[in-house]
Amino acid sequence: MSLGYDVFIADPIPLDVREPVPNGDQRKFSPLSVTLIHGDRDAVLVDPPLTRDQAEDVTKWVEASGRNLTHIFATHGHGDHWFTADLLAQRFGARVVASAGTIEQMRHNVAIRPRFWDALLPGQIPDSPVTATVPDGNRIDLEGHELIIVEVGHSDTDETSVLHVPDLDLVVAGDVVYNGVHQFLVESGDGGLDAWRKAIDVVESLRPRFVVAGHKNKDLDDDARRAIAQTRLYLDTMDELLAGHDTARGFFDAMLERFPALLNPGALWNGALALRPATQG
Repeated sequence: MSLGYDVFIADPIPLDVREPVPNGDQRKFSPLSVTLIHGDRDAVLVDPPLTRDQAEDVTKWVEASGRNLTHIFATHGHGDHWFTADLLAQRFGARVVASAGTIEQMRHNVAIRPRFWDALLPGQIPDSPVTATVPDGNRIDLEGHELIIVEVGHSDTDETSVLHVPDLDLVVAGDVVYNGVHQFLVESGDGGLDAWRKAIDVVESLRPRFVVAGHKNKDLDDDARRAIAQTRLYLDTMDELLAGHDTARGFFDAMLERFPALLNPGALWNGALALRPATQG
């Protein structure tokens, strides 16, 4: 029995924010990666998406695979990586699993949902009870193949994890690694960048050939070396440019000049405002 994997990219969706990004872009959510790891009969879904419409698209995609969905795994607590988990679990009769730390972060995201997630996407997100449990030994069995939950600490949020699939030389990295998309920086203050670098080191130590990033340009492949290097470069450039710019706009413009090809500058602008909150000009 052999394993394979496929990736579904949920395209960017507009947010209910009137003010555009300083470069003129509409505010929108970054593309979301949903991964299906499959054997001959069964499959495991990683990082279910955010909205009802996205979940419907993923449902059709999973059904078309012809596999029986046994588990749904969330890499971390941000709602865009699990808010439709219960909806999909009920549809397929699957078990929702996550690390203990991620489950605590799920509860936090439910608590802030009315003032944050629902404010950005009113009426689009289904009920999102926290039904995840921790699998024995942080492992999922897929037709005799071991999928390993590796806890890596802080990346773009606290208590994140990745899913290592040794038989595929694959890491499904959630938001530890990005691929062609501006990174979420809002929670990167107070030592967050250094912690994120350590999380990337853990992923690299697994020696994957392929890394699926939680936010990915669908035109790019999953080459692990390239995606890891890009994510590190982005963090290093942040350190450099934050030191040289004391306004959000100055930092934003400088980062945009360094990374003109990355998708969704709105994510960068949110981070700029968080990292330079007293001087937004």
